[in-house]
Amino acid sequence: MSATQPIKNKNDLTRFRNYYKEEEFKPRNYALIVMGLNSALRIGDILSLRWEDVRRESAYRRHIWIREQKTGKDNMFPVNPMMVEALEFYRHYLTGYSSEKYIFESQKDRGNPISRSHSLRKTFGYYAWKQGTPPALLMSIYNHSSYEITKRYLCIDQQEKDKVYMEIQL
Repeated sequence: MSATQPIKNKNDLTRFRNYYKEEEFKPRNYALIVMGLNSALRIGDILSLRWEDVRRESAYRRHIWIREQKTGKDNMFPVNPMMVEALEFYRHYLTGYSSEKYIFESQKDRGNPISRSHSLRKTFGYYAWKQGTPPALLMSIYNHSSYEITKRYLCIDQQEKDKVYMEIQL
């Protein structure tokens, strides 16, 4: 497993999410980050999405269905308002929008998706776990075959373990 880490600081996460929208102004990158943070998909699966997978005619789908490349398992998840906002923001600046095109098409290699990164998937899991999502449910969302893999994804460090011990105070 790679050494990527989730983004654990909420302010850092907000700055990261908005950097490409506000400072660098790269709508494609902004939409990719929002999709990664809100879908828990592997980056390869996000990059394989085409516009027709998320949008039909003039409306966004309520759910995205995908067969995961790595596991071959089916996965379905809702399209939340953050995703719709980011995709619509990006779509507004596209030239040559087509439902058959990859959402995150490479600018250098037209007709193919851009290359990948893995920390968005881990960040989704970290925040879901911190908000009380049971690890078993995260294991199901991730389509992991073991709880050990999910535990590694959460990147629980000593500082977080120490906090539990210090807050117990029995």
